[in-house]
Amino acid sequence: MIKSAAMLGRRIVHAALSLALTLPLALPLAACGPGQGEVKKAQLKPGSLPEGGEWNGVYYSTTFGYLHLVSDNKSASGAWRTTAGDAWGEMAGEAEGNLLRFEWTERKIGAIGADSTKKGHGYFRYTIPKPGEPHKLIGEWGLGESDAGNPWDAVKQTRMEPKPESVKPDEIEGRTNVRGWDEEEGGEEKPKDSSDSAKPSDGDPAPP
Repeated sequence: MIKSAAMLGRRIVHAALSLALTLPLALPLAACGPGQGEVKKAQLKPGSLPEGGEWNGVYYSTTFGYLHLVSDNKSASGAWRTTAGDAWGEMAGEAEGNLLRFEWTERKIGAIGADSTKKGHGYFRYTIPKPGEPHKLIGEWGLGESDAGNPWDAVKQTRMEPKPESVKPDEIEGRTNVRGWDEEEGGEEKPKDSSDSAKPSDGDPAPP
């Protein structure tokens, strides 16, 4: 009876020690679970840049519009404006053979606040499907530390030189209008002319 009690006690102590050792390991894994935003990383190895390939150029995507990429086949930087015209972004990274890894920032035009800017990472593979066919970028992008999870494919344009500045919004386009329709600069309401409603518009005939 005493021997059985001693064995039971040793089993309880062993279970407690096992729980104490495994719990600290389980907590970080739970913290990185899907509910906390899992980081996605593309496990890729660079290959040789295809013969006749050059990272420098302009690439078109049906979602991200024209990506103007300036590169010496080692470092690269560029800018784009979405086809919807509501956002523009910048990117910079390092190329190794046919693989380009980059960081990016995209901004909503005319917007302010936390949701107006997004940042993340991504990658491109430089490909030539067949000799004589257009060169393509096949890649992905992710938010934050992720560099995968969302596709970004683009076709290289011929006879187009990259001009990153051309896709950035000008001063007027990037300005956020926070005033009301009847407010002047300075926040004061524009006084209404009582006779305005009686005036005919330019396109309407004057009353007899």
